[in-house]
Amino acid sequence: MEILEILKYTLPALIVLITAYLLIRTMIKNDGDRRNKEIILQNQKTITPLRLQAYERAILLLERISLDSLILRVNKQGMTSQKLQHEILSAIRAEFEHNLSQQIYMSHQAWEVIKNAKINTVRLINTSATQVKPDSPSIEFSTHILERVMEMEKSPTQVAIEFIKQEFNSLF
Repeated sequence: MEILEILKYTLPALIVLITAYLLIRTMIKNDGDRRNKEIILQNQKTITPLRLQAYERAILLLERISLDSLILRVNKQGMTSQKLQHEILSAIRAEFEHNLSQQIYMSHQAWEVIKNAKINTVRLINTSATQVKPDSPSIEFSTHILERVMEMEKSPTQVAIEFIKQEFNSLF
């Protein structure tokens, strides 16, 4: 009889305790989830503008290392083809090094496409340099480069720009 009397008081107390424990545990879990979501949202508010800027800078990099742009910007009257080749390669290297940090905010594939555009542009320049004499006028070298670019369906930088735009549109 005494056991029944003890159970009469302890069993409801135990049920209330278990219910309170489950409710408090659920509330704490929900609060933690809400805080994690707020942190993620805050991080996205910070990172999204940086990612946008990275894609903008990537397009700018590709435009600046496009061969027609480089030749117009770097070629000066009286240059030899060897000097122009050196100046173009230096400009590409400087532009690329200036934008290396942008890869943090871009996908691996996007950065690889940018690197490939740079490599293929340098390869095209060096291949064209073997086709003209080092002491020939820079206009001959630049004409040869532009003719090679015209023969291509798309320049290396144009392929990369299209990829970057496509990826950007799929992300945003």
